[in-house]
Amino acid sequence: MDFLTEWGLFGLFISSFLSATVIPFSSEFVLSFMILNGFDIYLTILIATIGNWLGGLSSYLIGRLGKWTIIEKYFGVDKNKVFNFKLKVDRWGSVLAFFSWLPIIGDVIAVSLGFFRTNFILVSIWMLLGKILRYIIWGSMTYWSLSILN
Repeated sequence: MDFLTEWGLFGLFISSFLSATVIPFSSEFVLSFMILNGFDIYLTILIATIGNWLGGLSSYLIGRLGKWTIIEKYFGVDKNKVFNFKLKVDRWGSVLAFFSWLPIIGDVIAVSLGFFRTNFILVSIWMLLGKILRYIIWGSMTYWSLSILN
């Protein structure tokens, strides 16, 4: 993961994008490392948010394709988990995208919303709100911890 931090903001973008897909990855570590090493907190939060948001939207689009043989084989998302979300999607709709930042279950949320063809614009907005809140909180905690240590 050192190479991602050496790549600077581009590395942060890549790590944030990957962590929002079905590939297990932690962008929080890279974000914290960059803030602790003097990168601008606002810019790092913005880059992490955009990368994570686009990664989440890619999971949505994978679900929208609806090819279960490909989704299960290459992305590891279980068809039964997605169908178990059907009642939640029917009840909450695009609002569920707000929680797509959650580890493990976030991928299932994004893929499910795509598979059940939930409104793309609303999913995009809710997903962006959830992800920016996540990084504002994480970045602020890192920055606050840094100020206590200094």
